[in-house]
Amino acid sequence: MLRIFRAFCPFLAAALGVVALPAYAAGDLLVAPTRVILDGSRGTEVVLNNIGTEAATYRISLEIKRMTAEGGLDEIAEADASSAEKAALGMITFSPRRVTLPPNQPQVIRVGVRVPEGAPPGEYRAHMLFRAVPDTVAATEAAKPVGSGVSIALTPIYGITIPVIVRVGDLGADAMIGEAWIRETADGPTFDFDLARTGNRSVYGDVEVTRPGVAEPLLVARGIAVYPEVTQRTVSLRVPPEVAAKLKGPLRIRYSEDREIGGGTIDEVDRMMK
Repeated sequence: MLRIFRAFCPFLAAALGVVALPAYAAGDLLVAPTRVILDGSRGTEVVLNNIGTEAATYRISLEIKRMTAEGGLDEIAEADASSAEKAALGMITFSPRRVTLPPNQPQVIRVGVRVPEGAPPGEYRAHMLFRAVPDTVAATEAAKPVGSGVSIALTPIYGITIPVIVRVGDLGADAMIGEAWIRETADGPTFDFDLARTGNRSVYGDVEVTRPGVAEPLLVARGIAVYPEVTQRTVSLRVPPEVAAKLKGPLRIRYSEDREIGGGTIDEVDRMMK
């Protein structure tokens, strides 16, 4: 049995509400940044860091994911990919493709872009997967038969994915916040709202929920995206019961650009929550 841990949605923590970390972590691997945009011939870097106590090996690859109306990401086989999705796989370059990291030792992954001449304007996206390579020696030793029985080694495989976006041409997008509601689930309450997108590229930003007359926000969520394959998605943010209890009555929901590019307001609405 393999347990696979992949990260795309921001990690959430309950403080005032929901707060995302500036880097993704799974197992003993830390990855930063959590999103890459390439809009020219210039490349960038992604930094990996092994925060464990033993050396670990990671394999790096690209895969295709599509957003659903519920905000999830479905993995798509290359044979079922669209022409734009296949083009993204050919545009994005990276090196190295396999690294072995000693504890607390960072490694730079160089990410570049090659846009073919005549490529149609648009946003091209693939997801970079950083997957741990199991220690085969340890797994073999763990699986040795004991007496007359059979031993089965359970090897966790940890992985993280981050989006790598290539933008070609003059692109633009906007977003609009729709209805909002509190939903009770088996895992606890969530704060949900609809988010619609227009334009020819993705939107990405932060959500802040406030109450008139209250200085501190009730809820904050970082890194909320709507990709071009959907025009609308539902954002669902898990919240502690004590926070859900405060999300009643008049609220203001603000969706803003990422703080690194200024944090300007994309949309802001008032809602009366029941």
